[in-house]
Amino acid sequence: QVQLVESGGGLVQAGVSLRLSCAASGRTFSSYAMGWFRQALGKEREFVATINWSGGFTYYADSVKGRFTISRDNAENTVYLQMNSLNVEDTAVYYCAANRVVATTTSGYAYWGQGTQVTVSS
Repeated sequence: QVQLVESGGGLVQAGVSLRLSCAASGRTFSSYAMGWFRQALGKEREFVATINWSGGFTYYADSVKGRFTISRDNAENTVYLQMNSLNVEDTAVYYCAANRVVATTTSGYAYWGQGTQVTVSS
């Protein structure tokens, strides 16, 4: 069982950066792949980024590639999402998720956090 708590969301202006954190409970965090997803109002939850257990493999959605960076600190049981050059289209609730293997679909993840709101104003 893994419990996840996201933080770091907020209201920002377009063009700035924001870093989200996801703190995980449990002693087996380092054995899980982690993912970030987002859900805008009225839209389906969509994949953003994923990272394998060691941090040696990462994969991004085309919409965020080159702007967002996923990373993890297994000693701190935390995964991060560094978001640069934010734009209005990035406005959404951002969720972190955990699973035994990397995946790009919501069905590929067994554990989810409660989400953190990111709002980007123009």
